[in-house]
Amino acid sequence: MKYQRWNNYRKYLLDKYGTSLYRIGVDGGFSCPNRTQERHGGCTFCDGTGSVAVYQRTSESGFRHDSSFEKEVSEEILLRFQSIENQISKGLEFVKRRYKASLFALYFQSWTNTYDTVENLKKIYDKALSCGDFREFIVSTRPDEVGPDVVELLSSYMNEEREVWVELGLQSANNETLARINRGHTVEDYIDAATRLHERNLKVCTHVIIGLPGETRKDYERTAEVLNECGSDAVKIHNLHIPGGTRMAEDYLSGEIAAFSTERYIRETENFLRRLNPNMVVERLLCETPSHRLMAPRHFLDKSQFLTALEERMILCDTRQGDLYEG
Repeated sequence: MKYQRWNNYRKYLLDKYGTSLYRIGVDGGFSCPNRTQERHGGCTFCDGTGSVAVYQRTSESGFRHDSSFEKEVSEEILLRFQSIENQISKGLEFVKRRYKASLFALYFQSWTNTYDTVENLKKIYDKALSCGDFREFIVSTRPDEVGPDVVELLSSYMNEEREVWVELGLQSANNETLARINRGHTVEDYIDAATRLHERNLKVCTHVIIGLPGETRKDYERTAEVLNECGSDAVKIHNLHIPGGTRMAEDYLSGEIAAFSTERYIRETENFLRRLNPNMVVERLLCETPSHRLMAPRHFLDKSQFLTALEERMILCDTRQGDLYEG
């Protein structure tokens, strides 16, 4: 199997289940508290698409990795599907047809999926989980939207046949950076959320971005330390992408910020991985914003090429995840 220099997600799933597990990405109709007027319109890198699953964005199916950047983003991609049931049916049909899948995870992927009353959350989660046999229940959210009542609700969905994962968007362990990109939460919020989730035996996957404006290798290393200290079970590492129509895009056009080259990102990712707990599962190593929405970086390897280049570098340098970890 490829990619043995880090604790890759595919191998983790094969070891755990004996087969691949496929995520069914769902837009539950949530929004984001950080996009309200009081919070000044959300994170500076957010283009308002809410991370909707690729196979749910039928209006974008004709675009490819090398598609040209389009300044005007169609509003059609922001439309929610009429019902969660239809989305799940569509998702299951897709992965069964394309991958011959037999094991599934329900993934509330789009926007902040705990941003509602607990009563509404329970109705939505119950409805979705009734639509299939799911071995994992995954909820993506923000560290400041994981109150005690939400933790209690999420923990109620755990049983002998199902794990519950919560994906927390940290992005950086530098509070100055979080303020600069208008994240609307602090590092302390993340630490508090991760701690309370782990107290109820919920799994935590943390999202981080390498290459944020103003940050250096020292910042990336501190972010790795915080993940280790909080015992994050998994991590999704993203390179900085600058979509059109964002405030970050304005800074890019004015020459105030830049996006990493492939070579620079490979070096920084290798260094980051070396400092992570070797048991932490690496679920993602590259952001995959569709090229027609992407202002920068324009010249970057696709996912397969990037992973191969990173592995080749780590083999050449004889490095691996956790070889600089100080547990």
